Parts: sequence; structure tokens; C-alpha cells
Amino acid sequence: MDFVSMADFPYKIGTGVGKKARLGVVVLQSDETLEYDLRRLLPENRVALYTTRIASAAEVSTASLAEMQGALSQSASLLPPETALDVVGYGCTSGTAVIGAENIASLIKTGCRTSHVTEPLSALIAACQASKIGKLAFLSPYVASVSAQLRTRLGDAGIQTPQFGSFNEASETKVAHIAPESVLEAAVSLYQRGGCEAIFLSCTNLQTLDVLAEIEARCGCRVFSSNLVLEPTTVPRGQRAISILWICEFGAAISLYGVELR
Repeated sequence: MDFVSMADFPYKIGTGVGKKARLGVVVLQSDETLEYDLRRLLPENRVALYTTRIASAAEVSTASLAEMQGALSQSASLLPPETALDVVGYGCTSGTAVIGAENIASLIKTGCRTSHVTEPLSALIAACQASKIGKLAFLSPYVASVSAQLRTRLGDAGIQTPQFGSFNEASETKVAHIAPESVLEAAVSLYQRGGCEAIFLSCTNLQTLDVLAEIEARCGCRVFSSNLVLEPTTVPRGQRAISILWICEFGAAISLYGVELR
């Protein structure tokens, strides 16, 4: 067979995918939920989504979360190196509480081309401040020491968590498989204890997306989760910290630094 003959064709360089925005996400090795939620929520044809993984422990503790700090830059460097990303998110709420938002931003920017870095904790704080919410019913899947770090960070930002509950689970695999109906019933029960203005469901690995609307309907309040944090219509552009999903109310428009994605 003759393979010598070959036709050379000219080509044009286009703009590539992601005409509205190019988003990067650093996803934990143990996370089974975040990418699935992203694919359901982001517009199909206008936004490019690039993900990379970071090594993480099978069980969550403050020590295992802190270990990720040393791998963040390397993980971010595995995102497309020649692509300028509009924003890169670190997909770990509890990890942010341990490592610190400023450290995370610096490490990720060292590894990839982006001007903006975000994570769920900063996005939650921005959303609460913009919505004038100061008291959250906080539902966590974590063990006590990890949850305490998050509550402290929120308290430092002026956000109280007078009602707190947890599934008290260290195993990431089990957290990813907690049934949404368990999340639903726990969140409603927690809020009904009183004294809170909204609900926060913590952890990007927790299945929350399919029960957010029902929780809101039953409780009559705003419900934030790690994978569904911002409402662009209520967060002024200058205050947008941007969440991992850059999402507003369930099923509504998405906005990224003022760029309307839908």
C-alpha cells in the first residue's frame, strides 16, 4: 500500500470554543458530583469548561485538606496552557476554609493563565453580603473539626450559623452517595428550628441540585449550596467573587463578571 502521496490542505485559525466564557475548575480526586452539576447547569454551546483534578484523601480531615495546598499550582498547570481562562474555581468549600482564599488564588494563578480565581466559600460570603443575610442554617456532611473551620471563617465575615447540623461523615465516597432526600429532610428540619434567614448546604461532593427548589418551597427562604451559590441579579458586579458554578436561583440565568452566559 502506497502511503507516500499526501494532500496538504490550508486552514484558518478560529476563536476556539467558549465564545462567551472559558471556565476552569480544579476538582478533587474524590469528588463525584461537581462536574455532573456543572454539565447540567452551564449553557451547552456558549461556555467552555475545562477541569483538572487534584489529589485528595479518601477521608476528610483538616490535615488532609491542608495537604492539597502543595499540589494546587501543579494541578492548575494541567489546564490548557495557551488558553486564557476567564475564571478558575477551586472546588472545595472546606479546603478553602483550611488553606485560605488568598493562598488558593495565588497558587492557582501561578499554575495557569487566569486573572480571576474563586471558590465556594468566598462566593457564599459575597452572596450573603449582597443579599443582606447574616444568619444561616448550616448543613454539613463533615466531621466536627472540619465544620468548625468553616463556621469560624463565616463568623469572621460577619455571618452567623446559629443552627448547625451535620451528617458527621469523613468518607468522601459516602458523602457523594448521601441520598438527596436525606439532604432535603435535614435542611428543612434545621431551618425549622428558627432564628435563620437562609440555608447553606456545604460541600461540592454533596448531591443538592435536585432538592434545592423543594427546600426553598418548604422553608420559604433562600437556599445556597457549594455548587449553587450566586444570584447575579442581586450581587452587584463589583462584589462578585463568583462561585464554582456562577449560578443564580435554581434554573435562572448565569453570570460571570458581568458576562451574561444565557
